[in-house]
Amino acid sequence: MRKFDVVILANGTFPSHAVPLEVLHTADKVVCCDGAIKAFPSADVVIGDGDSVPSAYHDRLIQVDEQEDNDLTKATRYCMKNCSPLTSYLSPLRIAYLGCTGKREDHTIGNISLLMRYFKEYQVEGVMLTDHGYFSPAKGDVTFETFPGQQVSIFNFGCTELSSEGLKWQCYPTTEWWQGTLNEASGASFTIHANGYYLVFRTYNPK
Repeated sequence: MRKFDVVILANGTFPSHAVPLEVLHTADKVVCCDGAIKAFPSADVVIGDGDSVPSAYHDRLIQVDEQEDNDLTKATRYCMKNCSPLTSYLSPLRIAYLGCTGKREDHTIGNISLLMRYFKEYQVEGVMLTDHGYFSPAKGDVTFETFPGQQVSIFNFGCTELSSEGLKWQCYPTTEWWQGTLNEASGASFTIHANGYYLVFRTYNPK
């Protein structure tokens, strides 16, 4: 997995799998969403309304009181302004999102769907890592690194043309999210052909 420009740690379930933990502990910069600072007190910045931030961390708090967007979006907007890409200013900002799932299912669904918003509206190259795998948004024809037996799900975000190479079952332009789940990679890569946006989930371990 390529290096990220910044990690955003949300206040969901703190990661326990080795992959997201390595991303977190090797990050050049970590931005916490509000109360997540209590789980990772060495973070560089805390974003939110401050209600869940102990006074000991107020020196790193950037208070944003507006309620139209959640703390994950507020943190993303902060990173867009303050965390330039490691490669060049022309490259898209690469953000690793951790702690975005667990605790509450409605927050989990909302946070996962926000990945696509950031990709489409903000041109952020975001990857959301959980304790089981990782979500990444994409558009058009893309080839993904994989390994035999890796479990893959493809969630359609409006494509009317959608097909695949290198997966056990052929993709198609699904109309329901459940229809794109439970696929499997057969080699070292797979390719998605599409005329729009979609979200890919890949597991860390083979079936």
